[in-house]
Amino acid sequence: MKTLTLCSLLLMILPSAYAQDRTAPASGGKHSTISIIARDSATGDIGIVVRSGILAAGSIVPWAKAGVGGVATQGAANTQWGEGALGLLAQGFHARETLDSLVHLDPGSAYRQGAILDAAGNAAAYTGPRCEQYAGQYSGTSFSVIGNLLTDESVITVVARTFEASHGDLADRLLAAMDAGERRSGEKGPHRSAAILVVRKEGGYGGLNDRFIDLRVDDDSLPLVALRRLYGIWAQEYLFEARLRSVDALRRDRNFSGAEQEMQRLVGSMNAVLRDHPDDPDVLSQVARTLATNNLDLERALELAKRAIKLAPGKLTHLDTLAECHLALGHFDEAIAIESELVTRDPSNDTFWKQLQKCKDAKAKAGR
Repeated sequence: MKTLTLCSLLLMILPSAYAQDRTAPASGGKHSTISIIARDSATGDIGIVVRSGILAAGSIVPWAKAGVGGVATQGAANTQWGEGALGLLAQGFHARETLDSLVHLDPGSAYRQGAILDAAGNAAAYTGPRCEQYAGQYSGTSFSVIGNLLTDESVITVVARTFEASHGDLADRLLAAMDAGERRSGEKGPHRSAAILVVRKEGGYGGLNDRFIDLRVDDDSLPLVALRRLYGIWAQEYLFEARLRSVDALRRDRNFSGAEQEMQRLVGSMNAVLRDHPDDPDVLSQVARTLATNNLDLERALELAKRAIKLAPGKLTHLDTLAECHLALGHFDEAIAIESELVTRDPSNDTFWKQLQKCKDAKAKAGR
């Protein structure tokens, strides 16, 4: 009875999902694909990394929604598995129940591969008997690995065991696991695309959606190398602010241990960036501002801001960061003097005028 209820609900979500037998691969060829889907127990993040011989695998394989779960669909992929699974998971169904229903209703399921994680971290995977060999899967605590058109099962095993043995950020663990599989080189054919999708509540750009990380390499001879490069750029430009928003969101949800762990990761990632770019004034200024505006290690923030100005003395935004650091430390006169200089040098900049007023208001509020 429960299966019938699930199937009925799935058909309501996707009324035309299985109106016809879609068994042929959309690309019309044979290309290996391997993916890993996993959950971060501290933050509740759901992440998926895929690499494949097909064009733009990131537009086909990974599906995820924060607080709901994630899906990887490949083989002769049916992308409606993504929508259908997320719809059922949102109704509170277990990953295994959801996957069984998708397979039951899909006349082309023998050609499909899929892996599902629900919000609690329950994992389920499926490999259809007509998937290109070698095809298989490996599921562990809060993760699954699936792959097809491989020479043998060792690639899947290496990816899974590397993930199990790793620690830290979910994205780093997923990429490290896939890198280990790449070194094993057990695919039949070249790679062409790779992607990473990690969802987190309020984790997206500006905190306005849940796409914490959404990066794709659609066509490249070394797609994982290219994906790593993009991830490094993304981390430098967006990770600090995204982490800070996440700390606030986790605290609002009373996940205090997750918030503390995310704060530790924030400090660790800032230190890593500083080690990699010790003489980059933009990096120094960015880290200094992040520390100052969040009341973290203020003396160090001031030191970094001063060093950024020494390396790039003509950049006004670095002076603005220095003023922010002085303000955080209660050095109101120093902050006001710097912002006054900035509005003199660039009177059309509204940000500098607002910063000057903020410093004056802070001094007045402090009664100095």
